[in-house]
Amino acid sequence: MKRPVVPEPELSENEEKTRDLILTLPLFDAFKSDELDILARHMNFAEILRGEHLFVEGDKGDYMCFVVRGLLDVLKKTASGDYRVVARLGKGNTIGEMSIVDKSPRSATVVARQPSVVIILTKKGFDMLTDRYPAVGVTLMKKIMRLLSLNMRLTTSKLADKLPE
Repeated sequence: MKRPVVPEPELSENEEKTRDLILTLPLFDAFKSDELDILARHMNFAEILRGEHLFVEGDKGDYMCFVVRGLLDVLKKTASGDYRVVARLGKGNTIGEMSIVDKSPRSATVVARQPSVVIILTKKGFDMLTDRYPAVGVTLMKKIMRLLSLNMRLTTSKLADKLPE
């Protein structure tokens, strides 16, 4: 016997705002309208003031972010204890992807260089999304994997440029 389809409840005001922000990012262009609603139910957004930390190197990592607006500095602690800006991220960039894949501490500190807005996907939200909506979860995971791959290629190229001949 076929189960009746129960319609999803309306999006909350916060989910509507999250969905609107998701729509501004090309990363989510391939998702259908109902899939965007599903994503909005499993994500949130945050406004970060200039100078505010998104996360700190060594902290437990349990969320990733999609940059919607503003500018973020990614800082890495050097052997001497100083911090060096290793990347600057703007609209369309992501940060913290590894934290929803592995359970390692944060590998860098991220500070808002300008007032910024990010969409947050927690590990818990990602796990719920993939359990309840595997197809949407797999599509999102493929996009995240692609971003990780591109970041790794960029990092490898930068490293190769710094190596002595």
